[in-house]
Amino acid sequence: MQFSELSLIDPILKALAEEGYTTPTPIQEQAIPILLNRRDLLGCAQTGTGKTAAFAIPILQLLNEDRLKNPNGPRRIKTLVMTPTRELAIQISESFAAYGRHLNLRHTVIFGGVSQHAQVNSLKAGVDVLIATPGRLLDLMNQGFVSLRDIQFFVLDEADRMLDMGFIHDVKKVIAKLPERRQSLFFSATMPPDVAKLADTILRNPAKVEVTPVSSTADTIDQAVYFVGREDKRKLLVHILSDQKIKSVLVFARTKHGADKVVKDLLKAGIGAEAIHGNKSQNARQRALSNFKSRETRVLVATDIAARGIDVDELSHVINYELPNIPETYVHRIGRTGRAGHDGIALSFCDAEETEFLRDIHKLIGKRVPVIENHPYVLDIATAAVTPAPAQRQGQNRNGNRQRGNGGRSTESPNQRPFRREGGNNSNRQADSSTGNQPRNQQSRPANPNRNSSPQREGGPTNTRQTAPNAERPSRGTSNSRFSNFNPDKNY
Repeated sequence: MQFSELSLIDPILKALAEEGYTTPTPIQEQAIPILLNRRDLLGCAQTGTGKTAAFAIPILQLLNEDRLKNPNGPRRIKTLVMTPTRELAIQISESFAAYGRHLNLRHTVIFGGVSQHAQVNSLKAGVDVLIATPGRLLDLMNQGFVSLRDIQFFVLDEADRMLDMGFIHDVKKVIAKLPERRQSLFFSATMPPDVAKLADTILRNPAKVEVTPVSSTADTIDQAVYFVGREDKRKLLVHILSDQKIKSVLVFARTKHGADKVVKDLLKAGIGAEAIHGNKSQNARQRALSNFKSRETRVLVATDIAARGIDVDELSHVINYELPNIPETYVHRIGRTGRAGHDGIALSFCDAEETEFLRDIHKLIGKRVPVIENHPYVLDIATAAVTPAPAQRQGQNRNGNRQRGNGGRSTESPNQRPFRREGGNNSNRQADSSTGNQPRNQQSRPANPNRNSSPQREGGPTNTRQTAPNAERPSRGTSNSRFSNFNPDKNY
């Protein structure tokens, strides 16, 4: 199917052609006809599936129809798009600008962390579409600069992240101010009970569209994992990035503090890097993202929340410096590469305490991620102590962290069952990039007399390698940029 077959008006088709769009993605193909018929929509689709165009294009067409009926009428806010992060709000704003460039419509974006002066001036001039983050939206509503009484289209984007970030009360306050007669669009990458309950309060007899299940990973992405000690991750990252053929890398850290530390380590090693996370000012975040997109900065280190909305053309590499404790997040992360038909490479670092996370990822995606063993900092997982999981699996807490348990698995101790490379036990930590710099919970870790910071274990059953306390480990190989059974032309 082509966009020309979706009953779109010529100005929009012209804009899409200028953007290089010819064939709609599955969610666009399914959602656009539904929305043009003015039905509510419940969409389950992850970032990167083209859902912004799926709702922006039909909304622009319907707004244009109304504007043509009253071309000289006052401009009041007819569309509200609410999204959790500033980066995603800006990206959506750019999409409305691109698809509506040939229409007589205005839009603006508002978010916190910057002066409200320019945003207020745009609102006073009159807009048809408002893209907003919840906090600044409520602030300007309370000040009398935003009225929602004329809203015809309401879009709640990334609803699961809204709940993760504690926006549920803000969202409900906004919904309470919306007119009952409206068309509502609800998008979420996952649909846990809390999200489904929120959808029920917003939508009326919605059509449902679900594409690209969260468990799927693109065939254009080559994945691999390094087993490495936590203290050696910094060295391994520098080792990998010593390959100058790797031009653009998005590195994921679990916390804001961790992201800053990775950047500091890379800069010390002479590798250009910047961080993007919630503690950075808006100007700093935009500057870092702009430098990364223009290839002025080679490495961008991000937390999961801040990475929402990052869309970089031909991003070659994603590196999970720390594995996420929610397996669906892994799919979101690596989906930043291998887009629009381009090839991508996703590498992950796994220490002894993250092996349970890796097992959950394998279970979700239905396959095992290949292991790279030819690198200088190989962790001998078989002799590494692994802490047992909590007693019960509970799903997700309010911060989006999965509370691990045995989930019906055997309750025997780690020493009583053989270690499987793709699995293990997780640590009892809860860290979330959206809620702050939460350190590892050292007190929650059961004592282990054999635990040591090095793979060398006193009394370990198999490891006989001896290493001086401050000596560099001998190299286990130098081919950090490739691993077996993969295309030899690619740089890993």
